[in-house]
Amino acid sequence: MAKAFLNEDFLLNSPTAVKLYHQYAKDMPIVDYHCHLSPQEIYENKTFKNITEAWLYGDHYKWRVMRANGVEERLITGDGDDYDKFMAWARTVPQLIGNPLYHWTHLELQRFFGVTELLNEKNAPAIWEQVNAQLQGEGFGARDLITKSKVKVVCTTDDPVDDLDYHTKISQLPNFETAVLPSFRPDKGLEINRATFRPWVTKLSEAAKQEITDYGQFLKALESRVRFFHSIGCRVSDHALDTLGYEHASLEEVSEIFLKALEQGQVSAEEEAKHKSYTLVFLGQLYAELDWAMQFHIHALRNNNTAAFRKLGPDTGYDSINDGPIAEPLMKLLDALEQASGLPRTILYSLNPTDYHVLASVAGSFQSGGVKGKIQFGTAWWFNDHKEGMLEQMKILANLGVLPRFIGMLTDSRSFLSYTRHEYFRRILCDLVGTWVEEGEAPADDELLEELIRGICYHNAVEYFRFPALVKQ
Repeated sequence: MAKAFLNEDFLLNSPTAVKLYHQYAKDMPIVDYHCHLSPQEIYENKTFKNITEAWLYGDHYKWRVMRANGVEERLITGDGDDYDKFMAWARTVPQLIGNPLYHWTHLELQRFFGVTELLNEKNAPAIWEQVNAQLQGEGFGARDLITKSKVKVVCTTDDPVDDLDYHTKISQLPNFETAVLPSFRPDKGLEINRATFRPWVTKLSEAAKQEITDYGQFLKALESRVRFFHSIGCRVSDHALDTLGYEHASLEEVSEIFLKALEQGQVSAEEEAKHKSYTLVFLGQLYAELDWAMQFHIHALRNNNTAAFRKLGPDTGYDSINDGPIAEPLMKLLDALEQASGLPRTILYSLNPTDYHVLASVAGSFQSGGVKGKIQFGTAWWFNDHKEGMLEQMKILANLGVLPRFIGMLTDSRSFLSYTRHEYFRRILCDLVGTWVEEGEAPADDELLEELIRGICYHNAVEYFRFPALVKQ
């Protein structure tokens, strides 16, 4: 007899898996240590005029599959009516069996709005009315959704030139207990050949309130912003390393490269790698000093469709997995940091699943300092945050590392409805471990299993990131 779709034991395929999820995982709080939520929308407790705004605005996951289903751009990112866009999504959803978006869509409808029907073109008008009526009522603002999801910490993604004003305002809100903290994302200062570099240096100068005419001043300005972020509660950085190419260089060399970039706007690929490498090591030393964690997001290939990029800009669904050398340049970068002042706690993600064994083995080469899981092989990311991708990442981690020290799931999302992805991950985790127990590959030891499951769901992240708001508890 077929199991009912999305019932209480969804994705749980053994009695042990059911027990692990319902007793240990289901009600655990969330540490969302990497996302793209707007601090302003959190502060303002943004409400949504309709489900299209809450669901489809800014969601390039959905945009990609809508295009693949033949939906015209007017009903995706264009000037189409919100109702028509919702109907276009409703026509797409039944075609997504096997895609995690099918599960996520219906989990969000159930958990936030109590809608148990399967979304399709026929029932979409009624669901539109039912969900929108709730969105217009009490308890469906951005902060409300975070609170309902039991989120203890949210780490947004923030440029070093940001003033973090909304983070400060959020921290002063009464009756909102979630810590909303910045993450330090200095990509524009590392990508020296991009058109954004020179304008960004001007913004950095303004934010740091100091002149930047040479590399030494540039580093001082970066340090100033790191320390400012720290004062607002930041405890984690994030770096997009779309390609890896570590090159050793002296301060004198990089100083000349920096001046060349400011004057000419372009440097060679080798010079770019030297600037990026030296600057990353400099920043890594600061992170270690301040006891931050550092994230490397590796091997995304961005803005592949030039015509679409010119029309719609970045982050609109035209990115893909990248490939290229990773083991040696990553080893060299981490080794340089270890030699300089000792690696900070570091999380390694790759968008390319063929890199997974490399990342897990690289992580094992730099574990040290008595820190549990100091170098993390990060959770399945972006194109991999589906059932098979999560299972593969956890199995490789278990084989090559220490799975019970894994810091678990993040949302990496712009949507306040995405917290059901933690439920999705937790069910997959419990099914994996439950299968091992059922097959005699892991002991049926309740104390051991409870510690493992609760750790990966929540406690490991609390211990790893050392956020002041949670350390005090």
